[in-house]
Amino acid sequence: MIKKVSHIGIAVKNIEASLEFYTKLGLEVEMIEVVESQKVRVAFLPVGTEVRIELLEPTSEESPVAKFIEKKGEGVHHIALAVDDLQARLDTLAEDGIRLIDTKPRPGAHGADIAFLHPKSTGGILLELCKENH
Repeated sequence: MIKKVSHIGIAVKNIEASLEFYTKLGLEVEMIEVVESQKVRVAFLPVGTEVRIELLEPTSEESPVAKFIEKKGEGVHHIALAVDDLQARLDTLAEDGIRLIDTKPRPGAHGADIAFLHPKSTGGILLELCKENH
């Protein structure tokens, strides 16, 4: 079951430059971390108590986020939905014929376990399912 929108991932070329805008909106940086497995640097900005904006800066030209920016430019990269049992949800979606990018959870930013659904099964939106562990 989907619990809530966890975060909205936004691909950016430079986190510091992007933070100038978001801090002017009144948002504050909760944390910045590097996720080596995804080849990204990530900044989290809480919006209220439930949702975060996640700025994603590629740390390598081979990063999926770098390829996204090259193809589509900066902007919304994905929407993340929080679930209780990530593996069970992936199994159910696969049984229902939903195309998955990840069939098993993997470590993500902010201590979460994550998995992506393929945009060809979601109407063109990259959806991330996450099990928040904080």
